[in-house]
Amino acid sequence: MKPALHAEWTKLRTSGGIGWLLLALVALTAGVSAAACATVSCTAAPCAYDVPKLSLMGVQAGQAIVVVVAVLAIGGEYSTGMIGLTLVAMPRRITLLAAKATVLTGVTLAAGTAAVLASVLAGRLILPGNGFTPAHGQELLSLADGPTLRAAMGSVLYLALIALLSLGIAVAVRDSAAAVGVVLGLIYVLGVLPFLISDPDAQLLLWRISPMNAGLAVQATADLSALPLGPWAGLGVLAVWAAVSMLGGGLLLRARDA
Repeated sequence: MKPALHAEWTKLRTSGGIGWLLLALVALTAGVSAAACATVSCTAAPCAYDVPKLSLMGVQAGQAIVVVVAVLAIGGEYSTGMIGLTLVAMPRRITLLAAKATVLTGVTLAAGTAAVLASVLAGRLILPGNGFTPAHGQELLSLADGPTLRAAMGSVLYLALIALLSLGIAVAVRDSAAAVGVVLGLIYVLGVLPFLISDPDAQLLLWRISPMNAGLAVQATADLSALPLGPWAGLGVLAVWAAVSMLGGGLLLRARDA
């Protein structure tokens, strides 16, 4: 396993554009979070905002870059034909996929942590100027607060699970553009769908099975009893999506020719 990890780390590290994409992940996530915080105000208590969730709004945009990075982790090898050489060098295909998943998860956790910390910092600096102060019943945003820490840590895990979901689909589809389209559809289209139908039972079901809606429930720190799923249960739904994707991709990788 160690040689496979070293090889996959070398390939990912030397892939053109991956480093810039990870920097873009941090910048986009923090930038959108800062913009979201700058557009709201609190003039009197109580303020009707879930402040930690508001400060992490950029994760919804940054996840698109995670999808691209994850797909390129293997899609680039299929597009260039290098996957054949990779499988000759590492014929144990499940080990190969596990190594890719491990390296991808590691870099996503690192970049995701930087993105989330930058988002929380942006919220802490911007929101007090918009009236989110103790005088209006809003404490300063801090990771020392248990719910805020859970929302931040959960957001990092959310990005890592999105990366694994994307990797599994990329292995199954074997085409980078198609894989990105499939994953973005699952995330964004299925995420919006519950709000486009009127049947409440169907709305609830679609919300609960949506990778984005369910997964981002981990960011919620207020009115948790009103959520269709609790924070960790919602993240668990995304974990199931990622596991099924990786399992399906792994089975197809074993069964098909390169």
